[in-house]
Amino acid sequence: MATRIIEWIDQRFPLTSFIKHELTDYPTPRNLGYWWNFGFLAGFVLMLQVVTGLFLAFHYKPDAAIAFDSVQHLMRDVNYGWLLRYMHATGASSFFLVIYIHMARTLYYGSYRAPRELMWWTGQVLLLLLMATAFMGYLLPWGQMSFWGATVITNLFRATPFIGDQVVVWLRGDYAVGDDTLTRFFALHYLFPFLIIGAVVIHLVALHSVKSSNPSGIDLADKDNIPLHPYYTSKDFFGLGVFLILYFIVVFFFPHSVLEPANNVPANPLITPDHIVPEWYFLPFYAILRSVPNMVGGVAAMALSVMIFAFMPFLDRSRIPGGGRYRPVYRIMFFLFMLDIAVLGYVGFVPPTNKTIAIGQVATVYYFGSFLLLPLISKVEDKWLFKRGLPAKIKTLIASEEEEKRKRRHR
Repeated sequence: MATRIIEWIDQRFPLTSFIKHELTDYPTPRNLGYWWNFGFLAGFVLMLQVVTGLFLAFHYKPDAAIAFDSVQHLMRDVNYGWLLRYMHATGASSFFLVIYIHMARTLYYGSYRAPRELMWWTGQVLLLLLMATAFMGYLLPWGQMSFWGATVITNLFRATPFIGDQVVVWLRGDYAVGDDTLTRFFALHYLFPFLIIGAVVIHLVALHSVKSSNPSGIDLADKDNIPLHPYYTSKDFFGLGVFLILYFIVVFFFPHSVLEPANNVPANPLITPDHIVPEWYFLPFYAILRSVPNMVGGVAAMALSVMIFAFMPFLDRSRIPGGGRYRPVYRIMFFLFMLDIAVLGYVGFVPPTNKTIAIGQVATVYYFGSFLLLPLISKVEDKWLFKRGLPAKIKTLIASEEEEKRKRRHR
């Protein structure tokens, strides 16, 4: 019966050939490590967030008068409502953690370079959509930190040239964060995951067009590739098992570690919290915002700190594949950059003082300096590595690629 059903579908839709071409028989480099698991994990967490968010929406009321009470009703009266909320809150933090590790792997191994620029840029679009979705979802509990966080962040759009005030009113639906803001944010928070799913499909199409990168940075010959299933599906599911163990440890034993304590208090426009902080995944960018004394400059710096990753294919001028694997200077820069992000996260978390502001300013300068100095450093590093220490196979590959480029130009 199952065979006949599949045959009937195949006559009308290429189901079997699609599964073989895009999933089971999809050619994959044989040398991928566990760092390549995080793309699969990101897709899994996205589906987890959509499902848990859907069930939460059954009971949530996007009304400023009862939004906070609806969350308390969900936690106390709905069967397993507490579990749904804890899974959704933990999933949000997990999503950003997985995405950031996925991006770090791409940066370390130089997987953003030609011919994978479009795949990298679609990933940047995904990151922006995810940030917008998380920001709008942060308001929904209608607690103190949610309310004031939304007030501060929407107020930053006043820095928009010429139409800043109009943009803020459009975002809020009113002159202050209130019932209209909550309704808009709920609707958009519900819509954006479906836009993210569409962007993921585009991202996967781009990936399957140029094929997966690998730790060597060298595109392997067909004979060196292996089918995705069962070799990497088993590896992905093993990584998924490890992830789920850690995920449910947080859900069942440390759920409040991903929830802001101030959100247990209903939103009050008349009482401002002592220290307004965003979620941990926004802290480095928030620190950059606070490090610039001028609001317009701070907003511009914060926006650029996210968008600048899209310029990596142009900033990295090195001819050596493999990213940090064969480039010691780039590898040192990468780890210092990771340390700098951790410092910015700490600065964004603690209350502002003269000392932390100074540290944040130094860290901000280094953050942008890492990108701006990369073209010069990559060229100097290339010259040094070609003289000493670069494997002969890599030199031969680079020479052949440059010869092929010269031939194409002459044609």
